[in-house]
Order: sequence, then C-alpha cells, then structure tokens
Amino acid sequence: MDIVFSSTVELAAAIANRKISAVEALDAHLAQIDSRNDAVNAVISLDREGARERAKKADAALARGETLGPLHGVPFTLKDTHETAGMKTTVGFPPFADYVARQDSPVVARLKAAGGVLAAKTNVATMLGDWQSNNPLFGRTGNPWNLQRTAGGSSGGAAAAVCAGMTPFDVGTDMQDSIRLPAAFCGVHGLKPTEHRVSLAGAFPDPGSAARSVRLMSCLGPLARSVEDLSLIYRIIAGPDGRDTDLAPVPVEDMPKLDLRTLRIAFASSFPGFPVAGGISAAVENLATQLRSAGAIVEEAKLPKLDLHDDLEQGGALIGMMMEAAQPPEEPTPVSRWFEALARRDRSILAWDQFFESWDALLCPVAMTTAFPHCEPGTSIKVDGKKQSYWMLPAYGAVFNYSGHPALALPCGLDSDGLPIGLQLVGKRWSESWLLCIARAIEPLAGGFRRPPGY
Repeated sequence: MDIVFSSTVELAAAIANRKISAVEALDAHLAQIDSRNDAVNAVISLDREGARERAKKADAALARGETLGPLHGVPFTLKDTHETAGMKTTVGFPPFADYVARQDSPVVARLKAAGGVLAAKTNVATMLGDWQSNNPLFGRTGNPWNLQRTAGGSSGGAAAAVCAGMTPFDVGTDMQDSIRLPAAFCGVHGLKPTEHRVSLAGAFPDPGSAARSVRLMSCLGPLARSVEDLSLIYRIIAGPDGRDTDLAPVPVEDMPKLDLRTLRIAFASSFPGFPVAGGISAAVENLATQLRSAGAIVEEAKLPKLDLHDDLEQGGALIGMMMEAAQPPEEPTPVSRWFEALARRDRSILAWDQFFESWDALLCPVAMTTAFPHCEPGTSIKVDGKKQSYWMLPAYGAVFNYSGHPALALPCGLDSDGLPIGLQLVGKRWSESWLLCIARAIEPLAGGFRRPPGY
C-alpha cells in the first residue's frame, strides 16, 4: 500500500481493517513532509508529537473495539486560517504570529470528532488576500509540478500538500476562487459548497472576539485527490452547527447513483470578455465531446444575460463593505448602498438559478491560465503570450462566489508546459451531492489526479 498517495477513504478502510495502524499512517505522512516540504514549503506549523499521541489513542480505541468515526486515525492538515485549540492560527499576518485560539472552530471540531488526526497547518497568502501563497511569516509555497510556479492562493499550501502526498485532504476557504484555483494549479480536486452550507464560525483568527464581518460569498470546502474524498469530507463538515446562524438547515445527502446518459451538461470554453488559455478551452471542449460520446446531453451554454464583469466589480464592492467592519474608513459606506448591492446580487443569483433549471451542471474553466511563475501581486500574467490583468486570475470562479452556487475543480490533463489543467463544474444551489455525483462519473473521462514528476 502506497500510504501517502492513498485516498482518505482507502486510508480509513485500511486502518479500520488493521492493515495499517494510525501511527503508521501518520509516520508515513510525516516522513513525506520531512522529505518534500523544504522545497515546496506547504506545511508551516507541524504538531508532530501531539499528532502522534492522537494517533496512538486512535489505535488504542480500535484495539478496544471502538470506532471514532469515518476518519478514525486518518492524518490531515488544515489551511492556516481555522481557529484550532493548541495550535497557532496566523493567516500569514505578523500581528497574529503567536495567536492560539481557545477552542476549535466547528469545522475543526467535526473533523476531530470523526476520528481525524490533525498533524499540521498549511501556508496561505497574507490575510488570505492573494492568488499566490506567500507571506512575511512563512515565505512562499511552490507548486510540486514546478517549484518555479505558484501553487495558487489563498489555499495554495493546502493544494500543494495534497498534491505532494503530505496529507490526504485539507479544508480551504474560498471567497474568490481560493479553493478551486490552487486545486486546479496543483492538479487536485477542490469543492466550494453552496454559500451558507459550511460554518464560517472560527474560520478566521479573532483574538479580540470582534463581530464576524465576512458573512457573504466566502465558503469552506475540502481539497483532496478524489471526488469520493471530497464527498466524505464535505458530509462531515456541512450543516448547522449552533454557532453560525446563517447556515441553512438543508439535508446533507450521500452521492446518489446516476447514469451518464441521463445528464444534461452545458459547457462554456470561455465567458464573454474573460481571457483564457487555448489549452484550457480545448480541454473543456474535449471533455464535452467525451461526455456526449458517453451518452450525455451536452450543448454549448447560453449563459444568463448578465454583465459578468459588473458582477465581479459588485462582488469586490461587497467584500470591501464587509472589510469596513475590521478597518472602518473615515466615511463609511451608507447602509442604503449595502442594500442596493444585495439587491443587485439577488438578480444575478436568480438568473443563475433559472439557468440551472435546464441543466444539471455547467462545465467551464476554473481560471484563465495554468500555474504561472512566481511574481509580485498585480504583475501582468501572460496567457498564450498575451499580457492579461492579474486581477482577472479568479474571474471564472469568483462569478460563482458572487452567485453562491456550488462549484468544484477537477483535474483534466496537462498543458503544453506539462502543468495541470483544472476544469470547473457548477451546479444548482444546495445540490452538492448531485454535483459530486456528476463529478465522480466524469472523473474517469477527465483523467483524475496524477502524481507530479519525481513523486
């Protein structure tokens, strides 16, 4: 058994069947971190001894005939944004360098209650504010496929750690493509659930117990090497938790079975006015052709009649208004503008809702390019040799942060530079289980996860 590249589901089964112990699973991943992390710099806070004690307790429980949950003894990492008792949560921001939360966030608590063994935190962009993972505390994360390229952000450390076999899964945050973009860049899977599906309580360090300002567009979701793992982790962390009052009491279901021949898939190789590399557009079209050959109903999408550039601007404006709670400006935004912005957003949400009345899923790009060379934020990014705005990097994903619809990234081959191409599947709100089921059916056609060279 290749422990470090086994899936979460496989590891849990192997531990439950006593083919390996929880300590063996942990030690294999710690050894992978020791051998690979100096170059990649994905793992930034390692609780080696604490994790080993938790793994020993998991083995002792199993010896007594006790099962802790679906993650019994499985090691994992978490993006350095989740409040975690006994471990620092810094978001790469020097004023938070020594911050340790008094209690676990609901997501952390659920993963531990399911039997998972938290081993480490993974690197981020400073304050989660960029699409590269680099900060003054821990430095820059490289892409395991090519260390001169970015792993993406802000969940870049999470994506790189999963890609490099340092962890079977991680949980990232996504306000503007921050799970899906790094997942695509590193060739792993990443899910952004429907807005208000997973608790945001404790999803950002809060030393002063301030009022939570980020209440819209941001989501928490898993990164892993298979759709099956995404589904498992999603089911553990989703749903009301007693702390985040915005969460909807919508049932969290298992993936149903489906026949590809019953699917209705719309595809868009690009969005109007959004740049995209030719290799990514071709990957969308090739996968659409494969799905059609497999019997699915596949048509080129007639996208909602929305100004998607304006949606991006409006989404940015909403984020700015939320940030005012943390850093109040001299002239705060009038409340009337907040409600006007919400009304504008409602129109886009409803337009996409209407679109998905006719389609089970939309297949489209995750980002305008594959992993690009490390650079200063704001530097123009070359897409097929043409300079494009750095700020358009998350555009394809951020559209669905604005609308709140669930979306996932799945790997779909390599580009001409040998870097992973990630595509995006988007579905109806509250339909994560169905979307994951569609992704599982598509996974063999897309190619799934593959190890980076040398791993």
